[in-house]
Amino acid sequence: MCRHLGYIGPTRSVREVITAGEFSLLRQSWDPRDMRGGGSINADGFGAAWWGSTLSRYRSAMPIWSDPALPEMLSKVRSHAVLAAVRSATVGMPVERSACAPFVSKHWAFSLNGRIAGWPESMVEPAGRLPMVDLLGLEAPTDAALLWMLVRNALRDNSPELALMQVSTLVTEAAPGSKLNMLLGDGRQLWATTWEHALSTLVDDDRAVISSEPYDRNHEWKEIPDGHLVTARPGHLISTPL
Repeated sequence: MCRHLGYIGPTRSVREVITAGEFSLLRQSWDPRDMRGGGSINADGFGAAWWGSTLSRYRSAMPIWSDPALPEMLSKVRSHAVLAAVRSATVGMPVERSACAPFVSKHWAFSLNGRIAGWPESMVEPAGRLPMVDLLGLEAPTDAALLWMLVRNALRDNSPELALMQVSTLVTEAAPGSKLNMLLGDGRQLWATTWEHALSTLVDDDRAVISSEPYDRNHEWKEIPDGHLVTARPGHLISTPL
């Protein structure tokens, strides 16, 4: 499994977003509190995407706590919108930079906290629905990379909400027992799903945060029930059943 976080609000450094709170995403890399049987630490790489005039991204296969980019480079990059993740690779998955979220395309950034059951055999039929050019462009031989291709393909003709719902249905039917907490952002809004894993939100008039775990003790955090789709931006939070 992994841990991920989406932030939209006042401009901050990417490092500030990742290290915010007593239980920050940084701390969740070595001391997660709610992994639900999906591993014990998240040391197989990390990544962050942020929006400015364009969408930018940094990824590394190093544990986040040992990568000098966090204090040196990401402390100088500022944005109003950040999507970041720390990775715990499923057994058999490669530990390499290309396998780390966020996955990006145009103005979209995507992360998966979970795993596809029965990988890779369970995904032969769903993968066969993708255009061949998409399959040939798969960033890594991982369930998260394929899931991103399915979402990206669905976004061509659908709203983010409908795209995530369609992919959730497709994958859970093909691979029962999967854990599918997906996180999608476009720099203005965040979308997320809960499927057999934890997710919380912190939304007020100034900011919107979606996180695998609350990063502080603020009583305004809301735990999202299982099997839900979340849409969030500052001053706006909707949670509906998938």
